[in-house]
This record gives sequence, structure tokens and C-alpha cells, in this order.
Amino acid sequence: MHVVTGAGPVGWTVAEQLAEQGENVRILTRSGSGPDHPLIERMRVDASDAQQLGQALNGAVAVFHCIHGSAYRAAAWAAELPQAEQVVMDAAAAAGAVVVFPESLYSYSRPDSVMTEAGPRAADGGKRGIRTELLNARQAHAANTVSVVAGDFFGPLVRTAHAGERMVPLVVEGKSVQVIGSAGQPHSFTFVPDLAAAMIAAARDPKLWNTVLHAPTGPALTQRELATAFADAAGVSVPKVSAVPGWVLRTAGLFSTDMRELAEMLYQFERPFVMDSSQSQRLLGLEPTPLPEAAAATVAWWRDAVRELK
Repeated sequence: MHVVTGAGPVGWTVAEQLAEQGENVRILTRSGSGPDHPLIERMRVDASDAQQLGQALNGAVAVFHCIHGSAYRAAAWAAELPQAEQVVMDAAAAAGAVVVFPESLYSYSRPDSVMTEAGPRAADGGKRGIRTELLNARQAHAANTVSVVAGDFFGPLVRTAHAGERMVPLVVEGKSVQVIGSAGQPHSFTFVPDLAAAMIAAARDPKLWNTVLHAPTGPALTQRELATAFADAAGVSVPKVSAVPGWVLRTAGLFSTDMRELAEMLYQFERPFVMDSSQSQRLLGLEPTPLPEAAAATVAWWRDAVRELK
């Protein structure tokens, strides 16, 4: 039995991949949502409730904890995430299950260098510092854990992301795209199915437990190059891609909490922001999906999603 908490893009994809491989899956959400598959049991569970979670983890060999904060704000993360992860790790330790976490690049304290599995991951302050604290708490806990780091997401189910609704549907509709920071700086983007495959592979190999891995991620792309890949996959003209200068977001942040939280992460888009996953790929026996294939799957999903909305 494999347990997945959360039915966002990562949790949903992990559950689907596990079920397609013949594994029994419980997906836990407050709403009871999740993929429709004979091997997937959808359960209404509050994963922050120790008693409910403990019962749901009965018989589990692995837990994929794919729940994040209720808002993209440091205050929300600090109030919610450490306690939620503590509850999950406590329950997993009691059940004898490994916990696999999707993780971001936020904690890397030298982001101007190519980021590798060796770190260092000691960023402090704001959302970056919270991610560092979470990684440290996982390392210190008695539960077996694996953190699988990914770049910014793209792929089926990915909506609220720089390479989600802010880019893909606009490209498909032949509209211009406006990105933040710079359209011409290299940036690592991870295809969500590759992240899910890495999380599953890590859970199955005890030699990889209690480590930090990188999800298989292709060569860094500029935001303009990624938009071009989507256009090629959609068979449409390459869109005009412009960038909102950093000073605009920083000024807006003086008046808007959401803009201030976004501006905090501008360094990722104003300068090269590149991860290397080659070591983890060797350990996991996985490779990133080729960009044309990943872009085609992303465009196909968005076309279906837009059609359903109409």
C-alpha cells in the first residue's frame, strides 16, 4: 500500500503512475478528490490530524507527502508546513513507512552556481529559510525520508506556475506572453511526470533513503525557449515574449503582499538559475523526458482543459 497526501499536480501524478504500475494507492485529501482508477482509494482525511493520518497509514510502505501551504506566503508556510510534516513523519515512523517529499530549489544558498545534490542548502529568511528548516527537520527525524528537488514545474495538471497558466494557454491561443525577471536567462524547469517517477523510484530503494536527490531535469532553458517549445508542439507561431522588469514587481510589493512574496524570488529569473540532476539520474536509473515530448504532452493537456471549460 502506497499513501499519497494531496491531489495537486504532483500527488495526482504520483498516484496515477503507481496505479499504472499495479500498486495499491490511498490518496488522502480533505475533499476526497484524486484520480479515478481501480487501484486508487480516495479517502477524505485531514493529513494534519494525527489520529486520522495514523489510521490511513495502516499497512503503508511509503508515503508521498505532496501537500503545500494554503498560500504562497512565508507566514502561511511557517504556520502550516513544519507542523504538518511533523505529523506525517511521526505517523510514517510508527507505520514503518518511508516518506518522500517533493522539494524546491529555494534552500540553496549559492544559487548563482550550478546547484547539485551536494548543496549547500542553508538559505535563510522568508520562504527560502522555511524550506531550509523543513529539510533540517526531515534529516533530524527518526522516520526514513527522501527529498526530491525539482525546478519550476511544467506539464499536465500544472496550472499555477510560471510555465503553467501564465504561459501555455497563451502560446496555444497565439497570444503574446509576459514573464517576470528576464526572458533570456537560463532557468531549470522540471516536467512533473519526471519528478513523480523519481519519487517513486526513490521510495523503492532503501539505499537512497535519508538523502536529497534531484528530479531528472533537462538542460536549463530561457523562458523564451520554453515558450518556443510549446509553440512548436502546438503547431503555432512562436509568440512574442516580453518581461516585467524586477523594479516593477518590487515597487508593487510595497503595496501588495502577493507581489512582495513574488518579488522575493526574482533572483531566480533575473540571473541564471540552473540545477544539475546527473548524479541522481545515475542513482535512480532515470532520464528526463525529451523536451519535444514533454512540451507535446503539456500542450495536449491544456487543449483538453480549455475545451472542458468551454
